Amino acid sequence: MVTPSDRLILHCDLNNFYASVECVEHPEWRELPLAVAGNPDKRHGVILAKNELAKKKGIKTGDTIWQALQKEPALKCVPPHFSEYMRYSRLAFEVYTRFTSQVEPFGPDECWLDVTASTKIFGTGKNIADSVREAIKRETGLTCSAGVSFNKVFAKMASDLKKPDATTVVTRVTYKKILWPLPVSDMLMVGKRTAEKLGKLNIFTVGDLAAADVKLLKSHFGIVGEKLHGYANGNDDEPVREYVANREEKSMGHGMTATRDLVCYADAEALITYLADKVAHRLRKASLRGSGVALGLRSYDLKHLTRQKPLSSATCSSADIRAAAFELLHSNWHEDVALRTITVSVFDLTSVDAVQMGMFDEQKSLKSENLEKAIDAIRKKYGEDAIYRAGIPGADFIYDKNDDEDFLPFKR
Repeated sequence: MVTPSDRLILHCDLNNFYASVECVEHPEWRELPLAVAGNPDKRHGVILAKNELAKKKGIKTGDTIWQALQKEPALKCVPPHFSEYMRYSRLAFEVYTRFTSQVEPFGPDECWLDVTASTKIFGTGKNIADSVREAIKRETGLTCSAGVSFNKVFAKMASDLKKPDATTVVTRVTYKKILWPLPVSDMLMVGKRTAEKLGKLNIFTVGDLAAADVKLLKSHFGIVGEKLHGYANGNDDEPVREYVANREEKSMGHGMTATRDLVCYADAEALITYLADKVAHRLRKASLRGSGVALGLRSYDLKHLTRQKPLSSATCSSADIRAAAFELLHSNWHEDVALRTITVSVFDLTSVDAVQMGMFDEQKSLKSENLEKAIDAIRKKYGEDAIYRAGIPGADFIYDKNDDEDFLPFKR
């Protein structure tokens, strides 16, 4: 039986993912400072990713386009092509699964691999990491940084240490020397606000956190403080989940990682409204209705919560989906926990022709659906910007309101 102390975990991170895909697809851009930006024709758009040349000019993810152009006037800004990014992501995951079935995604460009049982076939952790990187480069043209360690937190920190295209190994013997001098903000679950609070306690490095008094941390951060202390000391036994490439689609959903933390109901409701519209539109295009709504919440410290509820009748109306998601939000979330990601899904899908509804429900749903079909027609004719629900245009945390697939990097 393998114990947590025997584990061998890899964290793989596709370098400058969005920008790298653009450069693979357009080799003529490889020698240019390049950034992928939401609405690149508008100077207030946000930089979503940048290549190494742009990074050397000081351009950062989250900069506005006008800020980036001040740093590098020759910067080439291109719009995101999410379908291409997901195609390359799937190619990379095909490589990962050759080495182990335990592959846990952390966004489209990052994942953990548990290769504990794979060493008998493929060699040491470093050998496996190097083989993964070589295969990805050969088959996709992308580079990958890999961290090798005995738990997920340290493997991710290790992958961040050398970029691009490198492997870093952190063992039980070396982690104190390699990781403890790093800023505490480099550790998973420590965001900007948490780092600021830790700084007020004179905790600035991972080593400081490891040596801190657990009772002090719990008094300021609750159970999260205790977990952070454990992580800093290498006490992370969270397993790597099994990877399933093809799941039967029993639901339809849409999620977004906001460009900033959401700390009030108004912001969370605005994002839910946006997501409900997306899901409802896709249901109508597929001639489907759903009989239940699920709401997924990921907090600033990357904790997950999913809740669901049945509907009184099957629907493809964003109003019905939104109302159910609002109810789930208010019964399961408090504003003192900052949200990072929200996902809205509809399940128990049925074709429109197969749905049986009562007279009252049918009249109510048909009225709502007809209104939303009219909105679909307006957007198709005049563009997505032609009409929005109230509250969406001013929501600065929705980085691009016209995309079909929303994936933002976890690292800001």
